[in-house]
Amino acid sequence: MQGDMELLFISALLLLILFVSFFLHLVFLYGSTAAHHNLPPGKLGFPIVGETLEFLSMGCRGTPEKFIEERTAKYSTEVFKTYLLGETTAVLCGAAGNKFLFSNGNKLVTSWWPRNVEKIFPTSLQTSTKEESMKMRKLLPGFLKPEALQKYVGVMDSIAKKHFEDGWDLKSEVVVFPLAKRYTFMVACRLFMSIEDPNHDPNHVAKFADHFHDLVAGVISLPINLPGTPLNKAIKAAETIRKELLAIVKQRKIDLAENKVSSMHDILSHMLTTTDENGKYMTELDVADKILGLLIGGHDTASAAITFIVKYLTELPHVYNQVLKEQIEIATGKKRGELLRWDDLQKMKYSWNVASEVMRLAPPLQGNFREAIVDFQYAGFSIPNGWKLYWSANSTHKNSEYFPDPEKFDPSRFEGNGPMPYSYVPFGGGPRMCPGKEYARLEILVFMHNLVRRFKWEKVLPKENIIVDPMPMPAKGLPIRLHPHHN
Repeated sequence: MQGDMELLFISALLLLILFVSFFLHLVFLYGSTAAHHNLPPGKLGFPIVGETLEFLSMGCRGTPEKFIEERTAKYSTEVFKTYLLGETTAVLCGAAGNKFLFSNGNKLVTSWWPRNVEKIFPTSLQTSTKEESMKMRKLLPGFLKPEALQKYVGVMDSIAKKHFEDGWDLKSEVVVFPLAKRYTFMVACRLFMSIEDPNHDPNHVAKFADHFHDLVAGVISLPINLPGTPLNKAIKAAETIRKELLAIVKQRKIDLAENKVSSMHDILSHMLTTTDENGKYMTELDVADKILGLLIGGHDTASAAITFIVKYLTELPHVYNQVLKEQIEIATGKKRGELLRWDDLQKMKYSWNVASEVMRLAPPLQGNFREAIVDFQYAGFSIPNGWKLYWSANSTHKNSEYFPDPEKFDPSRFEGNGPMPYSYVPFGGGPRMCPGKEYARLEILVFMHNLVRRFKWEKVLPKENIIVDPMPMPAKGLPIRLHPHHN
């Protein structure tokens, strides 16, 4: 009897805490919005979760653009308010919205990551999002600008050749998405950390890469850390990967101390030997977390893009034939066994237009967040300081105002001057353009070159569903049947 009373008391206490939390949330949420006049139109959705579940579920159904389209049709084509991932959010739409956010960094808005990032990356609590973003942008450009990447084209090509020999050749069927992740992960490990093959075990690499999916999915999810939730899985995945990275970081510090490698050997060495404005070095944990972030950006988005390139090339034989023709012309001018060079990639104009059109229709990065650092006006509406702002690639990529007949696959959109400024944003835009754009271009084109010269293929599942979780991907990973060229 006493045990039942204790259980009843605890249950009542939990309900009281939940009710108080719920009440305080409503007071804070609606009180903070009521204090400002002329806010953007829209709705905040259900208490606590807002419209997050609808936002995520539309992605899982493969139609993330509908969340934007329904609200721009109902409220405003320029900006609407909502409540996502535990934050009151203004969604800015169209090329004008993209331009505004990309051009006002650290003036009216600053970078912002969902609060889940703080739980997944503990070192992010040490500094502000703005400081972390600025720190990374100072560290990276020297390694990711075109002149620095030129020397890596042959390295990427050799990795691609080995990748196809191990994972594709002599197989009648393959599943594209996990193989694409393995390729981009190997490229990232080699260029960022000079690791040829972690543990020299391809299966280990595949398992290592699998953790990244859980990690990325947890960033864009409800901020609930309970067993089995996406956030909980992401925290565990990050811990697993971080252990591996810390071992690599410790060994690199030893190699640097013994002058076995230089400070400019790769990004990892540079991070370990660079001080901040106060003369302090980054901690091993901080370096591991930053490398972890780079590995996410350097392989997850590119592997999604590569997978959809394979999908569209099998659906559009005339596009495949044109890509193959271009790649054969490049290969014909090379000696047997000679690796790709920088000038070869500059000739792959049609292939890159194809990749660009793929990323328009299936942008690996669906959008991103900013935070208002002052009160300001946009499109005649008030945006309060502290509100989060979201831009979506789909507000322009699939909008007929910017891309006529937007569902049609047409690589010629990228000829000449290309799309209207700020309408095509798979890598962001303006001063906030992703510093890894050129890196992604190289690894995608190298993959395409090696793929089309080896195979034609067909889909095993002609009507495979597409989901967005948080990046677009075929629901079954895109299994294909290979038909090797016989020349």
